[in-house]
Amino acid sequence: MLVYMELRHLVYFKMVAEELHFRNAAAKLFISQPPLSRQIRELEEELGAVLFERNNKRVALTPAGAYFKVLTDEILSRLNEGKQVVRQLHENLSGELKIGYISSTGQSQLMTVLHRMHEVFPFLKVKLYEVPTVKQVAALEEGKLDIGIMRAPVGSEKLEVTSLFRDGFIAVTPPGWPQPEGPETIGPLLKQGPFIFFNSDYAPVYHQKLVEICHRLGFVPAITHEANTVHSILQLVAHGAGISILPASLSSQVQALGLSCWALAHLPVDTEIVMVCRKDKNEAVTWFVENYRDFFKSSTI
Repeated sequence: MLVYMELRHLVYFKMVAEELHFRNAAAKLFISQPPLSRQIRELEEELGAVLFERNNKRVALTPAGAYFKVLTDEILSRLNEGKQVVRQLHENLSGELKIGYISSTGQSQLMTVLHRMHEVFPFLKVKLYEVPTVKQVAALEEGKLDIGIMRAPVGSEKLEVTSLFRDGFIAVTPPGWPQPEGPETIGPLLKQGPFIFFNSDYAPVYHQKLVEICHRLGFVPAITHEANTVHSILQLVAHGAGISILPASLSSQVQALGLSCWALAHLPVDTEIVMVCRKDKNEAVTWFVENYRDFFKSSTI
């Protein structure tokens, strides 16, 4: 009788090969022992080889059975990988994931999580867009972005907001700028300005935070330059165009450019970094939200 090898033959063989006990294997497969024994005999007939040595006391793999066990593991593993790929393709997880972010948040954490994500969703193309908070919110509501990384407040009932961390502030000055001797001397030193701030139209809430800090330090900032990105602000400071106040999470980047920075931790002013997405998330968005959030829970900014 001609018997064709089927997937169930491999599954049944793998279970017996791991358990080396027909009754235990049958229980784990939720079938009775006679059908399992019959399937193994059919497989041995198809292969023309004895896979198990059987007696009343023990079951053992023959050399042919041990080789076929390795082959079976490889086949079933590849089939499982293929099933995952097919499912991702079916669920459109081979398309694009569009992520917006603001320049005043570090990108190293984002890259770390995206590298992990590529291993889980190898066919997914991720596109990154540097977009201010206000425009990110609108793009998320319109479906033009899938995820946004921004500063609170968000102010949209259509979106799901996940808090990442609270970010304080630092004063950033060019090399050679006088250094404060204590918190009480920071205000008089910064008052000397001029200041480089984010554009008030581009980031209105953030701009207000910076002005509030100056007011708490006892002066009104003389703003001579406005920019839309952290990179532009840092370059202007580095070239001596003025001083600035930036998020504390950028301290390492500031110091790498040879600029000086002073912590403003004594001031009760900070901002909340949040991750935002639509409430009707697909699997890729859900994965990113959970893993990016957990990354901040387990790390120190």
